[in-house]
Amino acid sequence: MNIPAPARPVLQLHRGHAPLLISLPHDGSMIPDEFSARMVESARHAPDTDWHVSRLYDFARELGASILVPRYSRYVVDLNRPPDDTSLYPGQNTTGLCPAVQFSGEPVYLDGQAPDEAEVAQRVELYWRPYHETLVAELDRIRGEHGRALLWEGHSIRGEVPFLFDGRLPDLNLGTAAGHSCQPATQARLEAVLAGQGEYDWVANGRFKGGYITRHYGDPQIEVEAVQLELSQRNYMDEDSFAYDEAKAAKLQPLLRALLQAALDSQRG
Repeated sequence: MNIPAPARPVLQLHRGHAPLLISLPHDGSMIPDEFSARMVESARHAPDTDWHVSRLYDFARELGASILVPRYSRYVVDLNRPPDDTSLYPGQNTTGLCPAVQFSGEPVYLDGQAPDEAEVAQRVELYWRPYHETLVAELDRIRGEHGRALLWEGHSIRGEVPFLFDGRLPDLNLGTAAGHSCQPATQARLEAVLAGQGEYDWVANGRFKGGYITRHYGDPQIEVEAVQLELSQRNYMDEDSFAYDEAKAAKLQPLLRALLQAALDSQRG
């Protein structure tokens, strides 16, 4: 089938002045009606959204960060998956480029309504490619102005998702592609910030080592570093109602600010 072009821009870019780009590829929750009509009821509410991360990171504008945010849900196309849909975690349950399964293990689509290969290719062109082209252009601009760039991948997820992983996910999950997407000194600065606080538990390169964006664009040899931070949503929102929790968020944001500042300090040498 031929799917219509998006009715509005697929992303928003706030351009800052620091050598820092915050990418929030799963913040979008919009699902076009022509896709939603083919989905099961529970999927139409985009439950696997990284809810409110753009709101949580809004303070980063004060640090001079550029911020890239999509409008559309990962159920339209997952911006943090490779365009050929190669699994990022072979042998483990995961979701794909155009997910057919929710994080709960339930289907996304009604029987026989999942997108075929041709439709997936169209979604990549209409929704995936513009995000990545904008991301690359902004990284190039930042590196041109500053000589280097730090790409910060902001994500969040329910703290317990049995379909994807066993047990309770730590509060903060730092991913650097097992140390390949950033300089050792950058990771050390970030780990020092995390180790210096006692409110939240954390892990580096545990279940989440960084998705496609972190692994694909992080290349310290060309002065582009990439870091992913996966937050457990219990720390800033209600996981059942999806409501933002101002008090929890305000408690977490100083730590996020300290992490971003450490990343910026690393960029300055």
